[in-house]
Amino acid sequence: MAIVKPFKGIRPPKDLAEKVESRPYDVLNSEEARAEAGDNEKSLYHIIKPEINFEPGTSEYDPRVYDEAANQFKKFQENGWLVQDNEEHYYIYAQTMNGKTQYGIVLGAYVNDYMTGVIKKHELTRRDKEEDRMKHVRVCNANMEPVFFAYPDNSILNDLLNRYAQTEPVYDFIAPIDGFRHQFWMVSDANDIKTITEEFDKMPALYIADGHHRSAAAALVGAEKAKNNPNHTGKEEYNYFMAVCFQASQLTILDYNRVVKDLNGMTSEEFLKALEKNFTVEKKGEAEYKPEELHEFSLYLDNNWYSLKAKEGTYDNSDPIGVLDVDISSRLILDELMNITDLRSSDRIDFVGGLRGLKELKRRVDNGEMRWALALHPVTMQQIMNIADSGKIMPPKATWFEPKLRSGLIIHKLD
Repeated sequence: MAIVKPFKGIRPPKDLAEKVESRPYDVLNSEEARAEAGDNEKSLYHIIKPEINFEPGTSEYDPRVYDEAANQFKKFQENGWLVQDNEEHYYIYAQTMNGKTQYGIVLGAYVNDYMTGVIKKHELTRRDKEEDRMKHVRVCNANMEPVFFAYPDNSILNDLLNRYAQTEPVYDFIAPIDGFRHQFWMVSDANDIKTITEEFDKMPALYIADGHHRSAAAALVGAEKAKNNPNHTGKEEYNYFMAVCFQASQLTILDYNRVVKDLNGMTSEEFLKALEKNFTVEKKGEAEYKPEELHEFSLYLDNNWYSLKAKEGTYDNSDPIGVLDVDISSRLILDELMNITDLRSSDRIDFVGGLRGLKELKRRVDNGEMRWALALHPVTMQQIMNIADSGKIMPPKATWFEPKLRSGLIIHKLD
């Protein structure tokens, strides 16, 4: 069962929220963060992308950068730009994209639940990326940014969330760049806090949707602190890390598409012919064509769009990995026809995720940068949960969640 707790969040005062909040650290590079922060000394980028406080070109892994994160976090608190709540709360964070709102509960997730598999993952993590985030958590002694969890739909929690949604939020703003609405409430009522804790305690598992490296780093630092504390009791704040948990059915997963530089020595005609072995190929013409169902793909080649439907027998419905469109396309197109066997390391392929859509695929092929593009039907949250439950790992570049969580609305200290 999932163990969760409320915590004393560190937050910006209401009138500073839009000055402090930012995009998450891993969706932009150092120069983009420098530009977005501009002359705003209250921007969270000074803590989560602290290399922007040094000369351009400074590595984000420079030891000075980690120390600067801790110094900036201290400065933000001393200046009253971030203030810790006096009591423990759960918090509610809502995001609205294209008229659809998803409501998340901000909570302390239990480190031991991550270690024992109650918190389930579906992606591999890289040790170097884990260590980078671990250093950041250590020097700040805090989870600066939340991780993104999903939980099985729960009618009691849904009713509670809907009730809070009718009240005045603490924060309510439209974020720059993404243009999405972000709202935030505090859960102070003792009965509501009890209800949230008890309902999560009934859940056999929580699922990491986005933020595998942040989850790993937060849990590993928590375990490290427990090991190094001779007076460890299990009740310390470092036994928990900050997560925002959304009902699985509310989450939006967008397509994560592929663009490829060449045809592996084939002509266009030979490529289309080779595809017919495993797919029903239908030319759709010059108008953009989006896959309409699972196991259908859209190919863009030579100014034309094609529908590719995987034939029966090319996938196994009983295999949570083999049934995925990312696996079908990797096996039967990228590997078999293109000889691209490692999506993480090949320089012949790139990935276009999220909101940029088919126009970006077309643009990158039409300008000669890429030879062809493949659009996939999005993975479903149920597929992700099935894979996590089976203990398997998703193929790389399979999921793109939107909207991304904003950072800076809430921080969790480890003491």
